[in-house]
Amino acid sequence: MTKQVGKKFAWVIKNFSSLQCDKCYSVPVQIGDCKWRLLAYPKGNNCDHLSLFLEVADVESLPSGWRRYVKLRLSVVKQEVWGWGFLYMLPLTKLHAEEEGFLVNGELMIVAEVDALEVIDQLDGSEESEDPTTQPLKKIKPNDDGTVTCYLLGDASPGNESMKVNGFQVLPSQVESVRLIFERHPDIASEFRAKNQYLRKACMNFLLSIVETLCQPLQELSNEDLVEADIALTYLKDARFNVDWLEKKLDQVRDKKEKELTCLAKLQETGETLLILKQKCTDLDALMETEMAELSATRTPLSFDDVV
Repeated sequence: MTKQVGKKFAWVIKNFSSLQCDKCYSVPVQIGDCKWRLLAYPKGNNCDHLSLFLEVADVESLPSGWRRYVKLRLSVVKQEVWGWGFLYMLPLTKLHAEEEGFLVNGELMIVAEVDALEVIDQLDGSEESEDPTTQPLKKIKPNDDGTVTCYLLGDASPGNESMKVNGFQVLPSQVESVRLIFERHPDIASEFRAKNQYLRKACMNFLLSIVETLCQPLQELSNEDLVEADIALTYLKDARFNVDWLEKKLDQVRDKKEKELTCLAKLQETGETLLILKQKCTDLDALMETEMAELSATRTPLSFDDVV
């Protein structure tokens, strides 16, 4: 059952706990100039998490050169191809746990909010991708009301150009970064066995997102950014990426961030002390001028008239 309100629609999957299929689709909904649908993997897409993706439903009817920039928000509600999505949306153990409240009477509710904007600029590339391109994940977080929400920015087109580097489909803008990573860490994916393109792209984008985060100026880097990078790193390690070197860099940046906060606190304390000392100096200068004036008056000799 699918219910749509504007750019947001809800998909209720009935009898979710007893589903035997590997994947299922929502009813297509019209948003903008095309129809979209959700794809869910109830048992996970080669992982132990609920996997959710957004797809264009009427690909064959789209004109050549069609592409859209997509802002996607997916939420799994706690109740009291070209696409984008989240391979590790929600752990299956948590999803099926009765006390968590995600399943009520066997039903699972998924809410999707899609904002598709027309793309003006085109990417240059030498090879067409065979599968949807998953853009770097920005945020996965639990909400105060118990829902789990994922945010994603993606670029979509029937001929979304990509290039292959060491068996990974990447965008032209990512080629040089990925090439350098494999050049400096040739064994990074030596134990990574996944063939699924969604998983491969997701993992590569997790990797690039972490590198991008660690390259930010320290003053622009928040503790939340570091927490999200740590989560992404955990996903990579679970997927058997060799990222010990990246974990060390993350620890270094985390230590530098803590040192920065300590330095800022000390700097503020020193500044406050300096202001107090400056005020004391001003008070002492005034007192000294008063005492100098008193000394000058004391030293004034008596005149003839004062004596006689």
